[in-house]
Formats: sequence, C-alpha cells, structure tokens
Amino acid sequence: MNWYSAGNVSAAVINIKKEVVELNTTKSEELYKIALDLMPGGVNSPVRAFGSVGRNPLFIDHAKGAYVWDVDGNQYIDYVCSWGPGILGHAHPEVIEAVVKACYDGLTFGAPTGKENTLAAMIRELIPSMEMVRMVNSGTEATMSAIRAARGYTGRDKIIKFKGCYHGHSDGLLVQAGSAALTQSVPDSAGVPASFAQQTLVALYNDRDSVRELFENNKDQIAALIVEPVAANMGVVLPEEGFLQFLREITEENGAVLIFDEVITGFRLGIGGAQQWFGVKPDMTTLGKIVGGGMPMAVYGGKKEIMQKVAPTGKVYQAGTLSGNPIATTAGIKTLELLRDNPSIYDRIEANTKKLAAAYKTRAEKFGLKMHINQIGSLMCAFFTDENVKDYAGALSSDTKAYADYFNYMLNNGIYVAPSQFEAMFISGAHSDEDIQKTIDVLLAE
Repeated sequence: MNWYSAGNVSAAVINIKKEVVELNTTKSEELYKIALDLMPGGVNSPVRAFGSVGRNPLFIDHAKGAYVWDVDGNQYIDYVCSWGPGILGHAHPEVIEAVVKACYDGLTFGAPTGKENTLAAMIRELIPSMEMVRMVNSGTEATMSAIRAARGYTGRDKIIKFKGCYHGHSDGLLVQAGSAALTQSVPDSAGVPASFAQQTLVALYNDRDSVRELFENNKDQIAALIVEPVAANMGVVLPEEGFLQFLREITEENGAVLIFDEVITGFRLGIGGAQQWFGVKPDMTTLGKIVGGGMPMAVYGGKKEIMQKVAPTGKVYQAGTLSGNPIATTAGIKTLELLRDNPSIYDRIEANTKKLAAAYKTRAEKFGLKMHINQIGSLMCAFFTDENVKDYAGALSSDTKAYADYFNYMLNNGIYVAPSQFEAMFISGAHSDEDIQKTIDVLLAE
C-alpha cells in the first residue's frame, strides 16, 4: 500500500482528490524557468528547490492564517510555517497592524530606538539566562556572533558542535566529522578553508562518550559547545533523558561556554524555550524565527560577563546596520506579547501536534509502513524508517524516496509539508480543528 493508492475514503477525502485533478502549477513552472537564469538553482535557499522530492518548487503568492496559496491559485494547509516563525499563523491581524503603522515612521534609521529596549527587556524577562542581548538579522549571524563572543571570553579557539545539528552557514560551522570521526574535522562545503574547520570538533548527538573524548583530547582548548537542545535540522530528534544536563556539567567542569541554539525551539516549545522545558540553563542562547515575528531578525545573548566582551564595551567586534531595525522589533514585540498573554496557545498547538503524530502512527500500523514519529510540543517529524531515531545515523536510515512519495501525495491533496525528510513539521495557532481533521483524513485514506 503506497501513498497514492485509492480505496474506500471519506467524502472529505474524495473532495480533496477531486481538487487534485484540477491542480495546475503552470505559473510556478514559468517563474521557475525564469528564476533558474537569475539565481543559483532558481532559489535563494537550497531546500526551496524541492530537489529531494523530485519536482519543481511552488511559487507562493500569499498566505493567511494556516494557509498558503501558490501563484496558480492552489490553496494548501501549511505545516512549514516559513520554517518556524509562523507560530501564530500567517499575517496575524494584530502583528500586521503594528508593522504597517511602524512602516509609516520609517523602515530603518541605523540609530537606537526605544523598541530595541522593549524587545530586549521582554526577552530577558521570558528567558532569564539571557542577561544581556544583541540583535542581529539572521540565525547564522546569531550563532556566529555567539561563538565569537565565547572565544573572546575564554581566550580559546576550538568549539564543539554535533553531527547533524545545523547552526547556520558561517565557515566554522559548516563542518561534518571526517574519517577519523572524533579527532579531525573537514569542511562540509566548498569555499571553507580547511584551517577554519580544524577549530571545529564534531561530536555525536545523544552520545556522551563522544563529548567526553573531545574534552579529554583537547584539554583547556575548547571555548564553547553549541547544540540545538532539540535537534530540528536532521528532522526532529529529541535529547535523551539527562543529555542536556550532562552537557551543562561537562562544560562547567572544563571552563567552556554552553550555547543553546534556540533559533527554532525558542518561544516555540513554550514561552521560555527549550531551556525552560528541560530545566537546563545555558551560558548563551541564540534566538531567531519567532523573535522577529516573521521579519528577518535574530538575537544572541547570555551572561553579562560574556556579553560585555562585545564591542563597544569589549574587544569582540560585531556590527550590523539593520540590526534591531524598528519594523522587525515591532513584529517581534507584538508576537511575543500575544504568546505571553495567551499561554493557552501552547496547550492547543501541542494537543494538535499530538493528534497528528497519533494519525501518522496509525497510518504506519494500518499499512505496515516503516515509519518512526518524533514529536515534542508543536514540532514533529515522520521518519521513513523502522529505527528509533535518536541521532544523525538514525535519521540517515530513512527512505528518502518514500518520503518524496509522501510529500507529493500530501501536496496533491492540498497539504504542504517540508520538502525534505530532514526538516521539521510546524503546527501553528492558526490551524483549526477542521484543518487538523482534514490532514488526518488524508493521512488515513486507503
């Protein structure tokens, strides 16, 4: 039984399948042909090319609430949510109203505004470990800058990251383990000097021994350990019980800075992020996605003694003309206000995510599919493998051809999920009970 098989289905699914016959992507195809001549691969970020799912990308025209519409007029229930920031849904009226009003005052000044103070104070209140913060424009900038600050603070050069955890595309973080997995590292991208990669040590997620070995073999040389507290860039992979506490202890023992990359989990797993969820306090945190309410924005911060090493109070240089611009801060402030003042949002989106996870498990059991579901809060991932996915190797055991079939089946039935096996599925506060049920009906159709 594959994802395209037909059988006895509910009326709702029959209606969906009638729409499939009319699905037309002519305008998207035309735009893609033009884009191929203008941009590498026709896109401004690789996963958008839909390469791993065997089709050309959709070009989105507009979005509202839980839905996106492509340029051909096709409507989809959206579980990508712009890769996470759409926790309230698209074009939330209160966020839009605040942003439009702010635009009339000017888009950017390259000078301080009171909105930067307001947002920084909110972040510190909601995530107390971030005693002092600096605003930037992307998650890549945030992680790159946090590591630079940690190096400046410790006077050390080496860092530890985990295989399969993605922290943006700065040179020192585009690294995977080499053939001598825990003693050498090589660049994972052309254009990254090997000398840069040598300062990045790669451990295995959920593997304590790999972390111990790196600290033992590089005594007093490691400035920081950076980790996604819940890995969300190899699909969704949860930390095993006690793993994050172990990282807290071993970094303290070795005088290294513990950095939680909460670009995805920040304000998504709850108003206090993953560190509140798991009860582990890092030295530094990076935030993105939700913190800008959908606008290009990110934040890094942590202990005051570390952050005071950043210019102009310290010698660690980092700057950005558009950092903390009044439009992004406006969107971020309004989004965090809505999340803070309506905590029931988190209960509802987690409940809906659990319903979807249960439906995937039912599909796997019903048809004997090799599928493993990981879910936490409003994050989930369906891995097409019968392994318990707890690390990068487990994620790589997935059948990516089966995932591509699944993706196309869902898309053809009006549901937009990540165009890659190794990305998360995001549920928003805009997804209604009807949206969830429609998705479940499609999942359980024969």
